[in-house]
Amino acid sequence: MGLQEEFEEYAEKAKTLPDSTTNESKLCLYGLFKQATVGPVSTARPGFFDMTGKAKWDAWKAVEAKSKEEAMTDYITKVKQLLEEAATAAAPTS
Repeated sequence: MGLQEEFEEYAEKAKTLPDSTTNESKLCLYGLFKQATVGPVSTARPGFFDMTGKAKWDAWKAVEAKSKEEAMTDYITKVKQLLEEAATAAAPTS
């Protein structure tokens, strides 16, 4: 499986992350996804009252130095980590 296919697979898996996934993790994934699919930030930073838009823009801007391949690899790694954390949290304790 090539990097693009693996990235697409994990982009689908990311949609299954639990609601308990932190906003920080979601923003990290958002920035990496945008960098991998669009490239460097190409829009102006949203205005003062658009807090969500600014947070997303900042997350994307933070990773704009990464290549498409680096962003894909980091995205896959982050989704794997979050899925493992979710599975651990959901595992029954004895």
